[in-house]
Amino acid sequence: MSESKNWYLVCYDIRDPKRWRNAYKLLQGYGESLQYSIFRCWLTQRDREKLRWELEKILVAEDRLLLAGLCHRCVERIQKCNRPEAWCDDAPGHRVI
Repeated sequence: MSESKNWYLVCYDIRDPKRWRNAYKLLQGYGESLQYSIFRCWLTQRDREKLRWELEKILVAEDRLLLAGLCHRCVERIQKCNRPEAWCDDAPGHRVI
C-alpha cells in the first residue's frame, strides 16, 4: 500500500541570490511555484523529510523556511479570489502507461 500524500506550502526567505536559486531549482522538482518564494507540493511524509533535509543543506542561519502541511479540509477552504486557476483542487493522480 502506498503512503498517503498531503499538500504542503513551502515558503522561504533567503537573502543570498545564489542560495535562493539553488532552493528554487530544488523545489521545482518537488512542486509548483505559486510565487517566487512560495511553492505548493504534494508529498508523502518521507518526501517532505527528504525535501527538508535537502533544503537545510542549502540554507544558513539567517534564512527562513516554513513547511506548512494542509489537511484536506484546509485545502477545501482555500479562497481563490480573482484567480480560480491559482490552486487546483485535484491532487495529482496516477498515470497508467
